[in-house]
Formats: sequence, structure tokens, C-alpha cells
Amino acid sequence: MGRGKIEIKMIENSTNRQVTYSKRRGGLFKKAKELTVLCDAQVCLLMVSSTSKFCDYCSPSTTTQAIFDRYQQTTGIDIWKEHYDNMKNQLLHLQATNMKLRREISQRMGEELDDLDMNQLRSLEEDLETCLDSIRERKIKQIVTQTETYKKKVKSSEDQHRILIRQLEVDARFGYACVDAAVNRYNGGAAMDNAGGPPPNHIYGFRVQPSHPNLQVPGYGIHELRLA
Repeated sequence: MGRGKIEIKMIENSTNRQVTYSKRRGGLFKKAKELTVLCDAQVCLLMVSSTSKFCDYCSPSTTTQAIFDRYQQTTGIDIWKEHYDNMKNQLLHLQATNMKLRREISQRMGEELDDLDMNQLRSLEEDLETCLDSIRERKIKQIVTQTETYKKKVKSSEDQHRILIRQLEVDARFGYACVDAAVNRYNGGAAMDNAGGPPPNHIYGFRVQPSHPNLQVPGYGIHELRLA
């Protein structure tokens, strides 16, 4: 019993439609390859599915461009003319836009103003004032940002300065204690050496107070040892 005749119309079910398309596309490609081998024919097959998926086949002995050129020669139809005209029109549009932009730039620089009437000059002036306001706003924002950054850097330096001052005071107190101990040892030893002669070395102890007026730098409080 033979297969029933299939009515040629669009398949409503999308899944069945895609399955049918895939099977028949494979059959067409197979026939195109068989024609190329059996009949030494030059075949070019182009297919675009309903989902815009492009598929093509071209005989190994030729190219798609060569098939198009032969088609134009045979039919006398220039298939590239419309594309060329579109590209030419697009080029002219871009050139006109470029000329307009160049003229606007020149006018913003104070040139080519002779052809402008009063309304156009007023509009140009308003545009320049708007641009100037935007530039000033950007400048102020940049200044504020840099000021905040510098304030943070100054605060970080001041914190580091306070830490170093505290460390210096701690180290200074520890040093004074060592000097006092050395002086005491020297005084005790000197009393014992008076009978036998002066000691070989002289040790001097200095106690530097942080409140001494010669040891402060105005505004910062850095304790600096100055030898008179």
C-alpha cells in the first residue's frame, strides 16, 4: 500500500515544521552533491529557514561569486546595483553630516558667522553658555574631589606624625632612665677612684624636658634637641 499524498501547505505545528525542514534540506543537499558528481554540474544552493538560519552548498569546481557573475551575464540583471546605490547614498549622507559638524565646530570657535541671522546667533550663544556651565560644573566637581583627597592625605600624615611623636617621647623617657643609671654608677665609682686618680672617661647625663621652650616647633609640637 503506497503512502498517501501530502497536501502542500504550511505545517502549523512548529516542531513538525522544523523536523520536515531539516529532513528535506538534507535531501536537497544530497541531490545537489549527486548532480555535481554524476553530471559534472556547477550547483549553488542557498537556504534560509524561518528562524533566519542560513545554509548553503556550492560545487567544489566553482564559487558562489562565480555563480552570481554568470547569473548576471545570462539574465542581464545587475544584482549589485541596488547595493551600490544604497552605499553611495549612505556615503553622501555621511559627507553632508561631516560638513555640518565641521561648520558647527567652526562657529563655536567664532568662525564662519557671516551667514547666521540674529536668531541663529542667539541660539549659538545659548548653546555656548550651556556648554560653559557644564564645563564649570565639571571643574568645580574636580576641585572638590581633589580637595577631599588632599584632606585625607593631610589627615593621614597628621596621624602618622602623632604616632611618631608618641614613639619619640617613649624612646626619650627610656633613654633618660639609662642615662640616670649611668650617672649614678659613675658618681659611686668616682668616689672610690679619687684616691687612686681620675677615672679614664667622663660621662655626662642630660635630662631634656619636653616642655622646654627651645624644643618645640610652633604648630606641630615636635621636640627637637638644640645644642647651644
